Amino acid sequence: MPNPTAAMLVIGDEILSGRTRDANMHHLAGELTNVGIDLKEVRIVSDDRPAIISAVQALSAAHDTVFTSGGIGPTHDDITADCIAAAFDTPIDVRDDARALLAAHYAKTGSELNAARLRMARIPDGATLIDNPVSVAPGFTIENVHVMAGVPSVFQAMVATVLPTLTGGAPLISKTLRIDRGEGDIAGPLGVLADAYPDLSIGSYPFQKDGKFGANIVIRGTESTLVDAALAELETQFPG
Repeated sequence: MPNPTAAMLVIGDEILSGRTRDANMHHLAGELTNVGIDLKEVRIVSDDRPAIISAVQALSAAHDTVFTSGGIGPTHDDITADCIAAAFDTPIDVRDDARALLAAHYAKTGSELNAARLRMARIPDGATLIDNPVSVAPGFTIENVHVMAGVPSVFQAMVATVLPTLTGGAPLISKTLRIDRGEGDIAGPLGVLADAYPDLSIGSYPFQKDGKFGANIVIRGTESTLVDAALAELETQFPG
């Protein structure tokens, strides 16, 4: 039985402009691999309402689970929550439970829960809150979409909250063989190996070191016996 699939939607002009390097995709991919959920697709969109709505609808329909990152803060360009509500054709407004979390937090810190901060309590109808132990402002889940902050520490904390609620599959096993030959020399045998093991993912990642070419061949799959067999066959063809 195949593993459940997931997609990620990264939202924000700052990512596309190169001002901010996204670290959340790397973290999410590793965490999903550990629990047997296959991350199949990642999209990056600007702070553009039609683009966000379209991407959310497409990814939600195509995959078991969708994670979004970015755009749920207090500023004018934080439009993700409203776009998610529009994607699912549901109303959105300040919700009492989210407001209470923010009110308690800002009272404790001596800050005002002003109109800008209150924007972070806008939650689509029917959504459940995602706990944020770092900065309190919650994310939320609606249908199969988990809406999270873009700040890496907050995103990671929210992922840790959501993952135990998901049904995973078989964790992905990954093994690597370094071959000190150029890809042109190993492409043929690799193609034959890939055809012989259709249930495995076999990737070639070339490198150049000290003027010599080589490649790290990564074999991935959910069945250790298949991974080991493919690796052994490759080692026979290209002994170290």
